[in-house]
Amino acid sequence: MTSPRPRSLRAAALVVGVAVAGLTLAGCSATNQITTDEQYSASDGVRATIGDVRASNLLVLTAAEGDPGTLQGGLINEGSEDRSVTLAIGDEETVVELGPRETVLLGVSDAEDEGYAEVTFPAVDTPPGGLVPVTISTPEDGSIEVQVPVLDGTLPEYASQVPTAPAED
Repeated sequence: MTSPRPRSLRAAALVVGVAVAGLTLAGCSATNQITTDEQYSASDGVRATIGDVRASNLLVLTAAEGDPGTLQGGLINEGSEDRSVTLAIGDEETVVELGPRETVLLGVSDAEDEGYAEVTFPAVDTPPGGLVPVTISTPEDGSIEVQVPVLDGTLPEYASQVPTAPAED
């Protein structure tokens, strides 16, 4: 009887080692949810869906509690019909019209840009760092309430977008 050659044993051990490593690494995705398969809010704002309308990256910018605030983010109509979307904080509301398959960005704009809507509220009763309830509604799909983060102009990308309170006489 002849004994196996050392080279054959090393090759077999290498094949077994590679197979075990492959199974171990593949097991990570079997036991852990893959984040990119799920929709999530990857930025400062939050997302919501009501019927064919998707709200993306919603956040409110204000200088301080009780000051005016502007809603930032985007509304996307994924349907084939026009949608009137009402956005409300407390008793104050604004309606944004969306055409079929249209995206409208929300915020403060210097010009009357197409595809852009300014949604400003006279007073936000939540300080920066908190969450304010924003109601999103359409006549076709009812309404939902979303807890939206309130930020100030501390971050440079938002500094020029924070509305200012009107001057007192």
